Amino acid sequence: MRALMIQGTGSNVGKSLLVAGLCRAALRRGLSVVPFKPQNMSNNAAVTEDGGEIGRAQALQALACRRAAHTDMNPVLLKPESDIGAQVIVQGRRVATARARDYARLKPRLLAPVLESFARLRQGADIVIVEGAGSPAEVNLRAGDIANMGFARAADVPVILVGDIDRGGVIAQIVGTQAVLDASDAAQIAGFLINRFRGDPSLFDDGYALIGQRTGWRGYGVVPFFADAALLPAEDALDLRRTGEDGPLRVSVPVLSRIANFDDLDPLAQEPGVTLRMIGPGQAVPGDTDLVILPGTKSTIADLAWVRGQGWDIDIRAHVRRGGHVLGICGGYQMLGRTIRDPLGLEGTAGDVPGLGLLDLVTTMRPDKHLSGVEAVHASSGVPMTGYEIHIGETTGEARSRPFAHVAGAPEGAMSTDGRVMGSYLHGMFADDAFRGAFLRQLGAAPSTLAYGEGVEAVLDALAEHLEAHCDVAGLLAVAR
Repeated sequence: MRALMIQGTGSNVGKSLLVAGLCRAALRRGLSVVPFKPQNMSNNAAVTEDGGEIGRAQALQALACRRAAHTDMNPVLLKPESDIGAQVIVQGRRVATARARDYARLKPRLLAPVLESFARLRQGADIVIVEGAGSPAEVNLRAGDIANMGFARAADVPVILVGDIDRGGVIAQIVGTQAVLDASDAAQIAGFLINRFRGDPSLFDDGYALIGQRTGWRGYGVVPFFADAALLPAEDALDLRRTGEDGPLRVSVPVLSRIANFDDLDPLAQEPGVTLRMIGPGQAVPGDTDLVILPGTKSTIADLAWVRGQGWDIDIRAHVRRGGHVLGICGGYQMLGRTIRDPLGLEGTAGDVPGLGLLDLVTTMRPDKHLSGVEAVHASSGVPMTGYEIHIGETTGEARSRPFAHVAGAPEGAMSTDGRVMGSYLHGMFADDAFRGAFLRQLGAAPSTLAYGEGVEAVLDALAEHLEAHCDVAGLLAVAR
């Protein structure tokens, strides 16, 4: 078994996309390939076939490998709950909620499960393609590191360093990274890639050569900007983008401060009959909105306060009075009720918080997390649908007598008496073409022509072809050991 690690000069330089593309390229070359990320930090999570959760980017990379997502692909997942603390998920299960300083003390004990997961993956593949996190240049965090050079050295995996030319200063990014690394860490790096180039790549020939001369590392290519990346599920909330004015059905989404599983929205962004608007801080929900979606959140109570602080609660009530529709997903569903109870203080101070009062429901926060793939039937259309649950909290109340869907005959979610306010715990519902089409038709949209899953597959193939055309894929795979 061989392995190769892609690290970056910083966050959001395109590591996740490059790993997905390399995974699909290796697969197309006839190799059995599997993705791996020792440590990820993201509130965009996926439920795995073994009943745990991993970062959404690793689920996409698994899809690129045509493999089912598994917790070993991302053994440590950090899900930020505040500016200074995060939920710690190890091999798919929550083990702690830790502040940054506490996590620094916990981190050295996590290398063992990381290497354990990596060893299991190695047994079932020709090659493992590993993604780093952040940057190895953060040498102040090197002690106990499991995300970058700490893992690469412990597992003896060669590293390719990626710089993002689109943000500027790529020569300094790569040369500067080498300058601050320990000599043994720098020796683990076998070469570099330049990502997100725009224009004529020959104009960077001198810069490319200079990086090689200064570092002694081999260059493996200059990868042009890949525009269709926007059609793949985004991992980082920084990638949330407002789409153009495309279709007559107007959907508005308040961007919560701790928004989670926001790739729920990706299929809607690609629907030709839908205009998806991401409503940022300080912006009002437009009066011509047809549907407001309250998305998932890592901290329902904190983001409910955020909704009120932005005045969106007033906007949403006015929207409902005008006859508009509202859909709450997961944490957004919990917000729609009368009360959120947190007797154990799982999300902060113990106590009760009033909800938006649009559905007759009460949610009680409990420590056990619901993690499962779900097959359901949409109640109002009778159309089968698929999705997944990933939440804490139990929701009860009179509105549950009007379910959004049925799961094995049991009610799931809730609706108002007039059906215009809806809530559900099901993430991923809009990736289901049949359900999405039925749901949008009920709101007056034209029949959908989008085949979302097929589109993602096509983009992954195009990404692999893009890398084959612009970088030395054979050379990269040969570096793996």
